[in-house]
Amino acid sequence: MQRVRIGIVGLGNMGTGHAKYLIEGQVSGGVLAAVCDVRPERLDQAKAEWGDGVKRFDSPEAMFRSGEVDGVIICTPHYEHPKQAIEAFAHDLHVLVEKPAGVYTKQVREMNEAAAGSGKIYGIMYNQRTNPLYRKLKELIASGELGEIRRTNWIITNWYRSQSYYNSGGWRATWAGEGGGVLINQDPHQLDLWQWTTGLMPKRIRAFCQFGKHRDIEVENDVTAYVEYENGASGVFVTSTHEAPGTNRFEISGDRGKIVIENDQMTFWRLREPESEFNKRNTESFAQPEVWKFEIPITPGGAEHLHITRNWTQAILKGTPLIAPGEEGIKGLTISNAMLLSTWTDGWVDLPIDEELFCAKLQEQIERSKAANAANAQPSAR
Repeated sequence: MQRVRIGIVGLGNMGTGHAKYLIEGQVSGGVLAAVCDVRPERLDQAKAEWGDGVKRFDSPEAMFRSGEVDGVIICTPHYEHPKQAIEAFAHDLHVLVEKPAGVYTKQVREMNEAAAGSGKIYGIMYNQRTNPLYRKLKELIASGELGEIRRTNWIITNWYRSQSYYNSGGWRATWAGEGGGVLINQDPHQLDLWQWTTGLMPKRIRAFCQFGKHRDIEVENDVTAYVEYENGASGVFVTSTHEAPGTNRFEISGDRGKIVIENDQMTFWRLREPESEFNKRNTESFAQPEVWKFEIPITPGGAEHLHITRNWTQAILKGTPLIAPGEEGIKGLTISNAMLLSTWTDGWVDLPIDEELFCAKLQEQIERSKAANAANAQPSAR
């Protein structure tokens, strides 16, 4: 294969953005061959902008069986991602799915199984993995510079969304339309980076989600969660969409010090010796380990969405390792599902979660959803 003929499923904001850089030739070895959308006006606009060289389809199924594409980028509503990816794999196509991988882990697990059985290249649009700050953090932790992790703390409250934003679409901030709020819409990148950079998944979670706080919406927009890890470490995750000004601060404490990412900078307070060793030899009541403060230099770069698409294309053509394998999309989703389930059951949730119980609780929300009541059909978590 000399080039990858790429099809885009869904021409909303994200799908259109991916189409533009493909049309501009910014992906070596990749060409925009086709697009599909259920809205005739979007297909008419695609023809006006890109001409007849880009094939147009009114359904994903028609595109998948057309023979016009080798791989697809799925940019449709959250509930549709797994179903459409599974069908694409069945048609022997490579898949790059937008975040989140899906709404609930049961459907994403089925997508992962289909991908494994297909032998095709399967990626997810976790574009923040290309951010030099988080790549450096992952490198430092993996190298042992921070020592064993003892605590993680991420405050990510700068996702401000006004009521006007929520009013802009009847599907927004509804259980039937989006499948959740800040955790499924704004935070998938942070939930991915949290476990990707540290290499740790929680063993259990206790979360407190608040629904429609200071906003007229039905889904969660304010979350405080506490997690525990197998190695004895703990973590806190705080997020919201109603605070102004918000905060984005990720702090990781380890046996050899503390790293903080805030305001696009990384600071490392490094202990001269591991705290565990200092504690063993110290005989003074109020002594503390000697600490050195470093501003970690970060190499500019990271083309985000474009970088991920380039990487996926090269994985198809040359076997280049994926930055964001699609199978890993279930990890951050597991954390967000656990946070909601903890709130709905008012208790601790162990990982892996009870997927059937989560689906049942989600279905209860869907059946009461404004979007479901307003539509002729509604998605199902069964």
